Amino acid sequence: MDKPQRGYWCECWTEDLTDGTGWRALRASFDAYSAPQADRWVAIALRTISPALDPDASQEAWEWLYDGRIATRRALLRAESCTVTVTQASTRITWTIRPVIFLPLAHRQGNELPSCTQDFKPHTAPQAPHVPD
Repeated sequence: MDKPQRGYWCECWTEDLTDGTGWRALRASFDAYSAPQADRWVAIALRTISPALDPDASQEAWEWLYDGRIATRRALLRAESCTVTVTQASTRITWTIRPVIFLPLAHRQGNELPSCTQDFKPHTAPQAPHVPD
């Protein structure tokens, strides 16, 4: 990738609804380069966890998979952010998908690096002593 590229930044967060602090934990993130790839990431996660969810949460998951996914895909194609949420007991699981522009990383060619990088010698881990059988 040598120039900025449009895509989607996807995250999965969990929140404990019983502690009252609003503290959330990032569980996973994913960089998608198309709307289908972004909503597929959420769909795979929901299909994977749905057997372990309680009946209400499982129903939420499958409602999005059957109906909500179409609306999500359309919104993504309009470059709108989307959120999918499932509540399991006292845990809220939220997937977010946001349109982004991915910037290319700088090339790391030897002639572009500072001269001090030539002084670096990789450290090799010591070998474990051989134990006879």
